This record gives sequence, structure tokens and C-alpha cells, in this order.
Amino acid sequence: MDTSWESLLQDEHQLEVLARQAVDRALAEGVLLRTAQEPSSSEVVSYAPFTLLPSRVPRALLEQAYAVQMDFNVLVDAVSQNAAFLEQTLSSTIKRDEFTARLFDIYKQVLKEGIAQTVFLGLNRSDYMFQRRLDGSSALKQIEINTISASFGGLASRTPAVHRHVLSVLSKTEEAAKILSNNPSKGLALGIAKAWELYGSANAVVLLIAQEKERNIFDQRAIENELLARNIHVIRRRFEDVSEKGSLDQDRRLFMDGQEVAVVYFRDGYMPRQYSLQNWEARLLLERSCAVKCPDIATQLAGTKKVQQELSRVGVLEVLLPGQPEAVARLRATFAGLYSLDMGEEGDQAIAEALAAPSQFVLKPQREGGGNNLYGEEMVQALVRLKDIEERASYILMEKIEPEPFGNCLLRPGSPARVVQCISELGIFGVYVRQGKTLVMNKHVGHLLRTKAIEHADGGVAAGVAVLDNPYPV
Repeated sequence: MDTSWESLLQDEHQLEVLARQAVDRALAEGVLLRTAQEPSSSEVVSYAPFTLLPSRVPRALLEQAYAVQMDFNVLVDAVSQNAAFLEQTLSSTIKRDEFTARLFDIYKQVLKEGIAQTVFLGLNRSDYMFQRRLDGSSALKQIEINTISASFGGLASRTPAVHRHVLSVLSKTEEAAKILSNNPSKGLALGIAKAWELYGSANAVVLLIAQEKERNIFDQRAIENELLARNIHVIRRRFEDVSEKGSLDQDRRLFMDGQEVAVVYFRDGYMPRQYSLQNWEARLLLERSCAVKCPDIATQLAGTKKVQQELSRVGVLEVLLPGQPEAVARLRATFAGLYSLDMGEEGDQAIAEALAAPSQFVLKPQREGGGNNLYGEEMVQALVRLKDIEERASYILMEKIEPEPFGNCLLRPGSPARVVQCISELGIFGVYVRQGKTLVMNKHVGHLLRTKAIEHADGGVAAGVAVLDNPYPV
């Protein structure tokens, strides 16, 4: 941050006064979460955690992340259509990872019966960190791509006004003007609306698959409200409701409570604990239908860590994106080191390297939702346990990204405002729609910056570790 901001962070009294103003503005703007005590009710809400000040992001890296997003959209879509690649890539993982195996079973069943849907919708978010180079500059490195339930597009639309307000209070109007406008929820809704339109039934609804206890409901409502403004109605249901009241007609059209469903938008279904036997049956019913799933099961599999690791192998991108060398170069530039732990010499070597230099690696299982990765001593213990058993194939190893830490103040309900050393993670939201073999929409629709104290290795805002932020381009 520029030095004048650093000096602000030194003044504890001013920090407290500013924090109170910032929190009030966040509440007024709708930067909201339900409380941990009452996750199913909006009777009492609080502000979603956020940084007091925007964090510096190199403008060139922000532009690079935006520039590569449409390539990532095309890549995810290509992987989802390549059954041979998915089968080969996940063959060792599904032997040892039950959750991925269950998803893959549904995928195989749908392929065997014949895919009923003709319109495909991808709403994803590609997440990056800024790797500190030896010369002091930074490089953009992808952490992961989220192909299911990519969240915070709604709340990220509401935070720029908060940071502009804080800077204005400090009489920094020029700096306030540099906070980028950002409205991912509008762009995500645009993708859903396009898929709904192509489905071609004016009375059909969008079915949002929601969790029973959803603290992040206001993030979802932002997208619902954008759709309603286009006269597209959204119904919220749980997997349990689908298994009780969902049905397919002879043309495999999906009906829920007697209403035809054009688009199924998953904000649930990305973690093992979100599935009972009944929920797995509901997921299969949805996948068998001709409704547009966001994502369909193949696209969810395309977002697994194992697929990410295989995509980084020499020559793989060229096969998936033939005749697109520029796109391949843009994609490959963002890849960090990724290593397979399949049984055999290559996996043995990766484990040996990680045990020799544990601070340089992260061990990742095939999981979404934050809080699953292993670092340091925990990673060493896991690798020693897994070293000689086939279960190791359900993990991948990744080079640990080391960004340059900086000071900021993280605001959380119930916690005093204090300055801590932080690192940030940048997400870019992508939207694509395909009809048959034709890509009819491919765009980037906004960003999400999340910042966390350096003592927290893993986890996003929903996991309770990172907080919402805005990039201050430098």
C-alpha cells in the first residue's frame, strides 16, 4: 500500500473510528451474511467480514487474469466434452476417492442413456495468487478453478462502494475513484438468462439447489434478483425436495412441484457431507433431465484437482485445444507446479521431493469448499502414511505459492479491528453457454478479491478464514 495508508494503520483510535464507519456502510450496502447461530433465518444478520482498506494488486496481473479467463472457459468446456480424457485422468482417483467415484458413476449412467440436455452453461471462478519472484516482481499463478457453486459474485458487487466510502472519509477522493466497479452477479445472471432463453419454454423456471442452512443467502439473492428483473422466476429447493417432488416426463423434461425447469443452478452438492443416499438419487434425476445444469456432472468433474494436475502435463493442452497456440500459452503461463501421486516412479519422486522440502508444497485432496489442504508438518505426516498405499492417488501435490505479505485491517463481527500481515487471492468469474457444439457466449464478468492473515494457510470466506476485499490497481 502507498505509505500514507500504512501510516493510517498505525493510529489505533482512527482505526476504530474508521472501522465503525466502514461496518455501517457495509450493512447499508447489503454486504451481509446470516449468523452462525441462525443460519436458516434472516431475522438477525451481520456484515460479511471484509478489509478496512482495499489491497494493492499489480494492474498487469489483474489484466492478465481477465485476459486468460475466456481461455479457461473454453478449456473447461472442452474437458467436459472429452469422455476419454476424463475417464483416463480420473481412473486412479475413482478407485480411492469415494466422492469422485459417485460423481463419475452418475456421469457414466448419463452417457450410457444419452445426454438429454442440448444447452450447456458454465459459471466458474478461476482463483490465483501472486507468486513473489526473486527480483521482487510478482507472477500470476492459478490455485484452482471452481466449476460448481462459485460464490461471492453477489457480495463482491456490493463491496466497491464500501471501500470508496472509507477512502472518501479519509479525503482520498482520487484514490476512491480508482476502486474498480464490479458486478459479477449481473454477468452470472446473464449466463443463466441466456441458457433459460435457449431452453425455449417461456413458463419454465430456474431451480436453485440450496442448502438447508445457508448463511450466504444474500450472495445468491443478488443473482435471483437480477433474473427476476428479466422476468425469469427462480425457485429454491433442496436435494430432498427434488427427490420427493421432482419428476421427468417421457421427453425427460424436468418438473418440480408441477413447474417445468429450464435451468438447474447448484449452490449445493460439491462436498461429500452434502449427499445422503436420497440426495445422490436426486442428483441422478436432475442429470438425466434435459434441463440445463449449471454445472452438468461432466463439468463438475472437469473442476477436480486431478484434472487440474493432468492439464499441466506437457502436450495435454495442445490436444484439448488444437490449433490454439496463443490460448495454450496464456493458460500455461498461469500454471503452478502440479504433481501426480499415482502409484509408480513419478508419484514416488514427487513424494520424495515434498518430504525433502515440505515448505515448498501443498497436499490437495479432491475437495471443494476450503479447509481441506495439508501443509507443513501435517502434510509430512500424511505423506508418510500414504507413501506406499494406493490411497495416495486420491491426492495431488502442488507447488506452494508464496505471495508478498502486506498490512491491512480485517473486520469481523465480534473481533476488534487490528492490523495483521495478509496475503490475497484473486478470482475471476467466467460465463459460457454452448448450444450443441456452438459456443454462443464466452465472457469474463467480474472479480473477487479475498484476503487472509498469513497464519491461515487454507480456506475461503465461507470457511471463515478469508475476508472480502477489493483490488487497488498499482
